[in-house]
Amino acid sequence: MGLKSAFFAARYDSATRFAETQVLSQRRAALLSGLQGRVIDVGAGTGANLPYFPPSCSVVAVEPDANMRNRLEAKIGTARTDVTIDDGEAARLPAADSSVDAVVYTLVLCTVPDQASALAEARRVLKPGGKLLFLEHVRGFGAHAKVQDLVRPVWHFAAQGCNPNRDTVAAIAAAGFTVKLDEEFFIGPKWQPLNPLVIGTATATATLRNGSAR
Repeated sequence: MGLKSAFFAARYDSATRFAETQVLSQRRAALLSGLQGRVIDVGAGTGANLPYFPPSCSVVAVEPDANMRNRLEAKIGTARTDVTIDDGEAARLPAADSSVDAVVYTLVLCTVPDQASALAEARRVLKPGGKLLFLEHVRGFGAHAKVQDLVRPVWHFAAQGCNPNRDTVAAIAAAGFTVKLDEEFFIGPKWQPLNPLVIGTATATATLRNGSAR
């Protein structure tokens, strides 16, 4: 497992370079441009988000995989703001309750072992009015979704736990967030398992004292 993880981390940047250059980098920049205050970048990977965090925020970059984290550390100089790297996990974020202004997920909710736990943890650490920002590939529709289901076991093994068939937007809503989708887009042919992708923001639904949402 260690060798597999090391190989995946070593080739990750080269494997994603075209998508980043042609499609993703400008969307990362747009998604992160207005951030202020304390931010947690969950599953920060090799640091693709680092250049796009504005100086108006401070970032805790959470990355549990040591091989990815080594590459993240090597890129920390590309950031324009203060960045602290942490070896935490999506379901165990290094923050107190209601202490974070924004939680960022970019191409990570496909991989977390338990989406519900990860999203509950995001809601725990977010301040009232805090934002969850996401850029994720999600489940398609019709025959495309069936193909995603079919290839999922092999894809999951080959791509370090990635699940191409998760209905991530529905999961965010089910976790108690109001979701605002800004864009749905595609990389390459639409039939590819990692299409479509979505970008957007979510805010926690207010909760009454008896636990019901409003």
